[in-house]
Amino acid sequence: MADIVDLRSDTVTKPSDAMRRVIAEAEVGDDVLGDDPTVIRLQESIAELVGMSAALFVPSGTMANQVAIRSATEPGDEIICHKFTHSYNYETAGPAALCGCSMRFVDGPRGVFAAQDAEDAVQPHDSHYPRSRMIIIENTNNNGGGAVWPIDNVVALRAVADRHQLHVHIDGARLLNACAAAECEPREYTQHVDSVSLCFSKGLGAPVGSIVAGAAEFIKRAHRFRKMLGGGMRQSGLLAAAALYALDNNVQRLVQDHQNARRLAERIAEIPGIQLDPADVQTNIVVFEVSEQLGTNHEFVDRMYQRGVWMFTVGRSGVRAVTHMDVSREQIDRAVNVFREVCGAPQPA
Repeated sequence: MADIVDLRSDTVTKPSDAMRRVIAEAEVGDDVLGDDPTVIRLQESIAELVGMSAALFVPSGTMANQVAIRSATEPGDEIICHKFTHSYNYETAGPAALCGCSMRFVDGPRGVFAAQDAEDAVQPHDSHYPRSRMIIIENTNNNGGGAVWPIDNVVALRAVADRHQLHVHIDGARLLNACAAAECEPREYTQHVDSVSLCFSKGLGAPVGSIVAGAAEFIKRAHRFRKMLGGGMRQSGLLAAAALYALDNNVQRLVQDHQNARRLAERIAEIPGIQLDPADVQTNIVVFEVSEQLGTNHEFVDRMYQRGVWMFTVGRSGVRAVTHMDVSREQIDRAVNVFREVCGAPQPA
């Protein structure tokens, strides 16, 4: 099919020719033995970027989060997070199966919750209850349509965590998207937390890889759990080289993805049967509802797919479209024309 507009996820990006050259030329060693120079350079670069002592390269964002959870908790502990949180919804019950932890949910608009809600969720110090041990923030929040956490919320959560001796972790798979939208540096978030994960294979365009950063002792413990979960890789400098290239070349352009997402949202919001508020689009994720007159969301997505615009369903009536470096402004305009066709709306004169 010619000119597919793939809006399923920013994970579908393919490495550029320049990135492939960097991968091919990467200096490598054995990372399990700790002597892959490119992995070391990546870990040091991320630790510097987020203002933490150390970092650990892992194969995926899911492993980054699960390693962080296991390193911060013991079986029987409880984690406070939003009900939309990726670690609960999309990591195959890893906190329970791998870490032995229960989850205590708080609510809030689009995956963002207030410090007071977290404080109210802290369990009493009593042998009848699990020990509250960790708070997870997902920034940006995937299920929340790419919502960005206000820095003030994170500052307030830090105060709660200090009162109750809680570890605060940012699931920052798209943290650099949040920073691009908030016009801030990662440290403005990470100075208030104990650990953070970042993903290189989403908006940054690398083929594989994530990382978790924190204090040196925390990362030493994380290294053990990475091995336990099967995440130890050998000549992984090939992958780390792609991540370093992405950090050097693909961070500033995240703003373009945000602009394309807003362009898409503003234009399809005008189409009868599509329900969304473009003001909700803060980063590169557009979530909208389809009315019953267009059929189910699965039927709608299938009709769009047949015409070369690929998206995913969300819930009972929602659809998610994600912009990324492999989708141009011209492709966004093509997608809008297909929306109009599928929805039976007239094309603009």
